[in-house]
Amino acid sequence: MTEETPGFDEKPDVPSGATPDDAEPKADSTADAEGTAPAGDANQTAGLVAQLDQVRTALGERTADLQRLQAEYQNYRRRVERDRIAVKEIAIANLLTELLPVLDDIGRAREHGELVGGFKSVAESLETVAAKMGLQQFGKEGEPFDPTIHEALMHSYAPDVTETTCVAILQPGYRIGERTIRPARVAVAEPQPGAQTVKAEDAEKSDDKESGGPDEG
Repeated sequence: MTEETPGFDEKPDVPSGATPDDAEPKADSTADAEGTAPAGDANQTAGLVAQLDQVRTALGERTADLQRLQAEYQNYRRRVERDRIAVKEIAIANLLTELLPVLDDIGRAREHGELVGGFKSVAESLETVAAKMGLQQFGKEGEPFDPTIHEALMHSYAPDVTETTCVAILQPGYRIGERTIRPARVAVAEPQPGAQTVKAEDAEKSDDKESGGPDEG
């Protein structure tokens, strides 16, 4: 008895009720998936744009905060530096104010010829240190009287002045920069009453003489 061997022409068994089309991939599902992809990409892009806008807004707010903080810090530094300079100037002014009587004694000794020997050397060193610290002396005879920097202790009239003038410096004034720490104490002289009228009349007479006298009628 011999066994029969199936031939190559025989087709594989196919389940009942199935069609050859069932074995092929469904193109419709793939097409549907491809058709919905652009909508998902658009939603994702919109979300990224919204997140980017939020990041930009937050960055702008942080940048504004940083700029405001930097401006406040710069103002603070300038205020501290201004206060530091003011405190330094006040301290120096207070120190030099205490030394003014000593400088007055040195000036009087110099006027009387008593500034000699070791005392002269010490006095000049003290004056040099005070000058380095910014102390300046002012007040000269013959300069116009200025009530903002002069203190009049004596008053008189003089025929040879045309305005209130400092005729004697009783105590020199001192300043540091633009700040006066002691006004110059002076004796002042004002024009003699009526002197201006006399001078004006003399000037008119002189003009008349130069022009040939008054016109005759």
